[in-house]
Amino acid sequence: MHRYSFQDFDDLKRFIKQKNFKKIFLITGKNSFNKSGAKKIVIPILKSKIVNIYFKKLNFPELNELKQISRQVNQFNPDLILAIGGGAVIDYAKIARLNIDISNLKKKITFPDKLDKLQKKFKLAAIPTTAGSGAEVTENAVIYIKDKKYSVEGKAVKPDYFFLIPEFILNSSRIIKSSAGFDAISQAIESLLSNKSTKQSVAYAKQSLKLSLKNFRNFVNKPNFENTMKMSIAANLSGKAISISKTTAPHALSYPFTAHFGIPHGQAVSLTLNDFLKFNYENLKYSVSSFDLKKRYEIIFNLANVKNISEIDLLLNNIKINTGLENNFQKLGVSINKDYRRILSGVNIQRLKNNPIKLNKDDIKKILLNK
Repeated sequence: MHRYSFQDFDDLKRFIKQKNFKKIFLITGKNSFNKSGAKKIVIPILKSKIVNIYFKKLNFPELNELKQISRQVNQFNPDLILAIGGGAVIDYAKIARLNIDISNLKKKITFPDKLDKLQKKFKLAAIPTTAGSGAEVTENAVIYIKDKKYSVEGKAVKPDYFFLIPEFILNSSRIIKSSAGFDAISQAIESLLSNKSTKQSVAYAKQSLKLSLKNFRNFVNKPNFENTMKMSIAANLSGKAISISKTTAPHALSYPFTAHFGIPHGQAVSLTLNDFLKFNYENLKYSVSSFDLKKRYEIIFNLANVKNISEIDLLLNNIKINTGLENNFQKLGVSINKDYRRILSGVNIQRLKNNPIKLNKDDIKKILLNK
């Protein structure tokens, strides 16, 4: 299917007009819709359409709000769902566009085998207001049920169209830029090391990491159109990479930090990326991957212009300091000694299986307690 990726408002306007959409359901966040400048641009474009707007209420996608959105979407019966926002907004839209019985949604999500015949019910266009997850091109959507993270996965989940409009990202706050941008870095690194990686995912991840490592710090501290556009592309490529390879241990462990402590996703991922990079490298001889894990690390070292694991560790820590990401659990309201059982209970086991070195919860406990 032809997909759209444009950088100006006229192309978005032409798309809406040429496709002759009459009824459009817009899902967005009230703050991001205003601060990004999307409201001033998009509302006039939609003025001749019948539009229903839903403003996301929660910071991360949760089942009860998803049900509310799905009911409204089905009642409205749009020609197009338009998602403008960060990962949570786009994930809501990706599930709401599916042909799923809302009354049975919890069972279907918690038992993935029930979702093996996903079908699209509504067309979906996604416009990210963050440069991070690449949710606009991935075949999965995250949803939390009782503080536990689940994934809805399948080709039908992937948006039909996406637009990369740097102006919508440029005005986001520094903490959103740093958290989302680091997510793109982590996704690319994790994709390179994932057991499910392929030649294509490696190509996407390499392109992504090359762009993000070069542009991330200036994107956060001295944002302009050029570095914002490049980070948007980096995030998009990282999304394409993990759509194939999936993520690994840092993402598996990030979800309970978000669910239980409200830590933004990219910030949560950043807390353990270095630790798992070192753990995997120190245990190269136990690799269960089908590829040469040491060579994948060499790819990462080359892209980062470092010589060894110590230097990549130092580089990533410096990047986090430069971009305002917190590395201290206590300052984020987390007491590892007190909370590690709660954290371990929310770990995504499927993502752990993608890690090139087999991990169990005792390994994770040691990593956490040694931080």
